[in-house]
Amino acid sequence: MKSNTEIRKVDSQGRIVLPHKWREKELKEGDEVLIIEEQGILKIIPKKKVDLTQFFDSLEYGDDLMEKLDDWVDFENSLLKKKYR
Repeated sequence: MKSNTEIRKVDSQGRIVLPHKWREKELKEGDEVLIIEEQGILKIIPKKKVDLTQFFDSLEYGDDLMEKLDDWVDFENSLLKKKYR
């Protein structure tokens, strides 16, 4: 992964200006970023929309789970006990 580094001043109100090239490349989907603080490090990560449709209809289950649909509490408990990847 190629990385670029630039030194920028922080103004009296805590603002920094991101280089125009970076904004064009990384902020295509919006103008919001996540700022994460970790022991002496600030990470600025573009906030991106996540396509959750990839998870629709992706639940895998065994035949025994279908039998438990008659009793919703049993069904819910079975889902909570089973570990999914």
